[in-house]
Amino acid sequence: MIGLRKKVISVALACLLASSLVMGCVANTKVLEEIPYGERSDVSVKAAAGANDFAFKLSSVLAQQNGNNNFVFSPFVVWLSLTSLVGATQPDSKEKLLDSLGVSGIGEEDIHQTAYRMLYDITKQADKKYVERNKLPYHDPLKIANAVFVDNDVTLKKNFAEDFARYYDGSSMNVNFDKQRAVDAVNKWAGLHTQGMITDLVNEFDPETAVAIASAVYFADKWKSEFDSAKTVEDIFHAPIGDTLAFYMERIGDNLTYYEDDKVQAMPLDFKTGGGLYIILPKDGNATELLGSMTSEYYEEIRRDAIKATGKLLLPRFSVESDVKALKYALETLGVPLFDKAAAPLTGGLIEEQKPVWLPSAIQKAMIVVDEEGTTALAVNIMEAPGAPMPVPTEPFEMNCNKPFIFLLYGYTNDGGNQILFTGIVNRP
Repeated sequence: MIGLRKKVISVALACLLASSLVMGCVANTKVLEEIPYGERSDVSVKAAAGANDFAFKLSSVLAQQNGNNNFVFSPFVVWLSLTSLVGATQPDSKEKLLDSLGVSGIGEEDIHQTAYRMLYDITKQADKKYVERNKLPYHDPLKIANAVFVDNDVTLKKNFAEDFARYYDGSSMNVNFDKQRAVDAVNKWAGLHTQGMITDLVNEFDPETAVAIASAVYFADKWKSEFDSAKTVEDIFHAPIGDTLAFYMERIGDNLTYYEDDKVQAMPLDFKTGGGLYIILPKDGNATELLGSMTSEYYEEIRRDAIKATGKLLLPRFSVESDVKALKYALETLGVPLFDKAAAPLTGGLIEEQKPVWLPSAIQKAMIVVDEEGTTALAVNIMEAPGAPMPVPTEPFEMNCNKPFIFLLYGYTNDGGNQILFTGIVNRP
């Protein structure tokens, strides 16, 4: 092995997320190995709840930095990447990391086990095994892939590599971060796991980079009940920067799940294979403020107190892209300690060489597209290493999303129920 560069080794966190709403199947990826479990695990329930708390807290900080722009983000992918680093974090920083991730007081093994169970559930591996046994057609809506790219000059810690493979279905590849080939290799991997929609995840690597950890998420599903495109009409959308035109999809029904209080109207749109997209419309039109104040408790209140009602939803088709450059700031605000260069909290836990290791940066790029037929969502992370029930409405409701609103894309897990995968704001369709 070539001698290690005589430089400190940093770890940069970069995340790329893209999602779009379209119909059609996606290609298969490596299937997560089944782990036997029956009843819900109390520890995993607590950890999964912590993941949702983290999702809303992180999205809240980012929303407050967003202004009147559109916004889409995958807090789940960030949570997943950071939990994979728990075992590599020095003891004096580990408790801060656990607390920031919402898993304080939970052992490393249980945290990894929770991540494994969540991945197994939201990628619907039990469904896949059932349809394969019965020779039925199968649509796999969600793919999650994890990889670690290791510089030729360093050696990945055996314990980290084993946990990464066992719990996160992660693979490892050797690259030379001094060369363009490393950029090409990571971008090729990103394209492979996002159906070719993300091919420019990174432009370059700092030559001090020793390890890059990447997570890719791809989601594509139809609505359980598709919108009738013949009823889609063009109308005004009242954006913060001025009125614009949008194409509104219509849903009318007698048994729609609906929530309303003095602040919001809300409806979930179910996907064909489970999970869904919650649309939450603030009555004052300030979607940025709504996501900035959103909590897991309020989300659960909306879900719990929703009723079956007669009414109409008008939802614009929308496409949103984000470059979340404030991610490092948001993570530091939540107390993630991995960015402390002086403490170098990943030293000794990620690579065999005893060189200072920390996270110097974090970004995420994202996209979502929503139309009449279904949803596609993608995400890639990279870490470079050197009250009272609502009264039933007395008349049919109308929820007209002709002003800014937020959306929450969720999947179902045995331990955590609705797990938040993506959050976003539509200020202008």
